[in-house]
Amino acid sequence: MAKVDAYMSQKIAAGKNNGCTLENAGVRREWGDMTIEQRSDFINATLCLMKAPSKAPKSQFPGARTRYDDFMAYHLTNAGSLHDTIGLFPAHKYFLLAYETALRNECGYKGYHPYMNYDRYTKDPKNSALFNGNATSMGGNGLPDPKYTGLRTGTGTIKPGGGGGCVVDGPFTEYTANIGPGAPVMNNVPRNPISNGTGYNPRCMRRDISVDAALGATADRAYNLLTKSKDINTFYNTLLTPPRNVSDPYNFGIHTAGHYISGGDPGGDPMVSPGDPIFYFHHASLDRLWWIWQMMDPEKRVNAQVTLGGRDAATRKLDLKWLAPDVVPVIEAHDGLGGFGGLFCHVYV
Repeated sequence: MAKVDAYMSQKIAAGKNNGCTLENAGVRREWGDMTIEQRSDFINATLCLMKAPSKAPKSQFPGARTRYDDFMAYHLTNAGSLHDTIGLFPAHKYFLLAYETALRNECGYKGYHPYMNYDRYTKDPKNSALFNGNATSMGGNGLPDPKYTGLRTGTGTIKPGGGGGCVVDGPFTEYTANIGPGAPVMNNVPRNPISNGTGYNPRCMRRDISVDAALGATADRAYNLLTKSKDINTFYNTLLTPPRNVSDPYNFGIHTAGHYISGGDPGGDPMVSPGDPIFYFHHASLDRLWWIWQMMDPEKRVNAQVTLGGRDAATRKLDLKWLAPDVVPVIEAHDGLGGFGGLFCHVYV
């Protein structure tokens, strides 16, 4: 934390911290490090969003019934800008913040969004605090689906974890995903009545919790990502599409690995993946890795922009429409400690 302290001291001295300090920054913690009471509060706020009425335009998203659906709807129809080279990190940072803000302002949650430390789920994820299926977990594995045989990647197949069907344990057994699918990876996902996936299509949340996927996001892979990425383009490429290595069947990148630790529908569908609450844990983890990488050399890295594809971040703005009121310049969302007038102000522990 020494470099973080020094960086913040310089920002404060220069009057550029926009009111954000290490003392008032929101603290995001690993799920397993939270108390039972903290987990219960988070779960109750999530259930609240799953029942609160939608604010998305009904003419565009006739299938959206809840505030939770609103985030799926935005992701479905803005997947391109959320995932292009200059948008992936800052756009998802803002998307996560908007979701966290909804939990806090609309559903009374007092904490900040947790993350998942992938390495903790490489041995026995189904019995972890996150996935064990008890009342203070984020739900368990799906029922066995013998038709689900795994997911093909560029380096092989992510083997199935014995699930694939509906989640029947934990707090979210009555939750239904109402939007999508967009690009399903599971068998027999009901087709949406509207071709673009925006119609009403209620279905259970399905999961396949896979150790195989978790092995693509082990601590040594995260360490190599952080220490060997000397520039933002290398960091981006290694996170998403590491060099093919035929001797390493799990070398499909931490971004892919994190999405398919629980996979399923809607979580494994890249268009509507926010339909599984684990999506936000995963993207909090990716934001954490980006933040750690930035803080290793903050003067050079906080505003470092991915230049792959020839796009220019200087002119891009992030407009989350019905999810958040502020239109944020991309470069402002690079700074998690004071960006956009202090809107972004959080740390990971």
